[in-house]
Amino acid sequence: MTSRVTAAIDAAHAAGRGAFVGYLPLGFPDLATSIDAAVALAEAGADVLELGPPYSDPVMDGVVIQEATQTSLAAGFRLRDTFTAVREIAARVDVPILVMTYWNPVLQYGVDRFADDLAAAGGAGLITPDITPDAAPEWIAASERTGLDRVFLAAPTSTDERLRMIAAESTGFVYTVSTMGITGERAELDAAARTLVGRLRDFGAGHACVGIGISTPDQVAGVVEYADGAIVGTALVRALRDGGVSAMTETARALAAGTPRRAV
Repeated sequence: MTSRVTAAIDAAHAAGRGAFVGYLPLGFPDLATSIDAAVALAEAGADVLELGPPYSDPVMDGVVIQEATQTSLAAGFRLRDTFTAVREIAARVDVPILVMTYWNPVLQYGVDRFADDLAAAGGAGLITPDITPDAAPEWIAASERTGLDRVFLAAPTSTDERLRMIAAESTGFVYTVSTMGITGERAELDAAARTLVGRLRDFGAGHACVGIGISTPDQVAGVVEYADGAIVGTALVRALRDGGVSAMTETARALAAGTPRRAV
């Protein structure tokens, strides 16, 4: 079964661009608006959508995303709303949808049940920031059964052995962490990201997209010179918070304008 995420990244490359992966939290500022925002993000140029159901202990998220998560939870978001949102978004845009989720909610819901419900809703797979392939045999089996992509994270501190395992077990792409720490915006991206992408390629990773700290079109342009795509979250969430869907759309269009690869 061909990965829809891989196909989207390959299509961007064929058009002379790196892929733009855009993140938004589900349920922020409310469920209906978060659905509209995700549709607008796809229409503004995102090649892959990354949608995050809120979680009570978001250890990897920076303050902007944490605050959005708290707003969503306070408004009554439930994990099952994830599938409602994915179903509605998938009916409106033809962009692969990855759910970015911490592992505990998947365990609580049931790994096979979660995979079945996500696939039935039209989702493309999961990004799992807090579980490694060696701890995820049940998820690997479920993803292979349902055809969902499994995106694991690689960090600059990862050992060669771990990177080899992540490259082998990830499908769609490897989420390449640009810098150690939480999500957010940074004035400069760590050069470690470029080195890490090279290491992943050496270990056979098909696609590597870089995230954490990317917030401007210039940073997107820099990343897609060496990586398969750039992942942006905080800048989009801030725009949605401060100016609604229209402001988020403007930000997304600007970020997408950074994806064309410069002629060598």
